[in-house]
Amino acid sequence: MTKAEIVAQIAQKTGIEKVAIQATVEEFMNVVKESLSEGENVYLRGFGSFIIKKRAEKTGRNISKNTTIIIPAHNIPSFKPAKTFVNEVKKSVK
Repeated sequence: MTKAEIVAQIAQKTGIEKVAIQATVEEFMNVVKESLSEGENVYLRGFGSFIIKKRAEKTGRNISKNTTIIIPAHNIPSFKPAKTFVNEVKKSVK
């Protein structure tokens, strides 16, 4: 499902204009990105959590040049679904 399909489906179910829904969805994504970039996790009860995972420094290999490189420690965004979300998805898969 694409962002446009999400906007269309919400507009159909609520009767709100697509333009307003599009702006709301865009702003929601911006708020989540800004919060994570500032080191703050986002918790949505019953849905899941957008969290920051810390990756430690590690040694990697460039196979074509046969050299080792150091990959510095860094943070990556991650999503952890809520138990109710996981259970609902498990029920729907047959």
